[in-house]
Amino acid sequence: MLVKNNKNSILFFIKSIWLDIAAVMAYALVIGTLDHNTILREIAIPLPITSIMGTIVGLLLAFRTAQSYDRWWEARKVWGEIVNDSRTLIRQVKQFMPESENDLKEFAQRQVIWCFALSESLRKIPFSQRVVSYLEQHNIMANNVPAELLNRHADQLAMISKNFSINDNKQVQIDTTIARLNDAMGKCERIKNTVFPKSYSLLIHFLIYLLTSILPFGLEDSFPALEIVLTLVISSMLIAVEKTAIIMQDPFENSPPDIPMTALCAVIENNIKEICSDTAVPPVQINSYYYIN
Repeated sequence: MLVKNNKNSILFFIKSIWLDIAAVMAYALVIGTLDHNTILREIAIPLPITSIMGTIVGLLLAFRTAQSYDRWWEARKVWGEIVNDSRTLIRQVKQFMPESENDLKEFAQRQVIWCFALSESLRKIPFSQRVVSYLEQHNIMANNVPAELLNRHADQLAMISKNFSINDNKQVQIDTTIARLNDAMGKCERIKNTVFPKSYSLLIHFLIYLLTSILPFGLEDSFPALEIVLTLVISSMLIAVEKTAIIMQDPFENSPPDIPMTALCAVIENNIKEICSDTAVPPVQINSYYYIN
């Protein structure tokens, strides 16, 4: 599920690049003017050199963008797995365990809180009031709260299995689902904590500005206005592509372009309520859960 929030995304993107665009615009105006009125007009860089530089920058940006999108898409697939396994877990608890409304309610509530706690810990923001209230009510204190919540799932499963002699195959299926949720959490933490190589980013940034600095001297001098416009447009496109890659490489940053985890948590909660009650639950207003300001 991709949540549309075009207005916030566009504004966020513009705020991210406007300083770079302003710097390029100032440079293009100054150099474009001086290139036709001072000794700078004698400087001419052969077009093949500019073309080679542009090709190198383009290839590096293509690779960088592909790698960044792979990180974003992997994060989105992991959260798709979380949605599926959350529904599967509650369905299994409902069907495989002895009929106990309290046990089902505990699993369902804990799974919803786990989803919200995981999304908030990945964004490194304070836990919401509902998560804090749940943790205080159940006396849960841990450095990794989502991991502890999954441990509580496993502990309750073991206790129920011991008291009611649940079929071993059914117990294994439920435990396997909990293990898959734990694996998904680990994948999210790996993506969050794996930093994209800074040297690679600095190299691309340096090459873009190097290309921008020599571009006016490699263009035709007959039309000053066209030279300024081309310098601005070409450089702005490269900067915009680079910034897009930088934004996508961190899918858990609590910004409009990140994974809509809060929206997905709300969908999970809605689905779990329907599984527990066997009745239709009003659909969630997705846009209101896009990200947390």
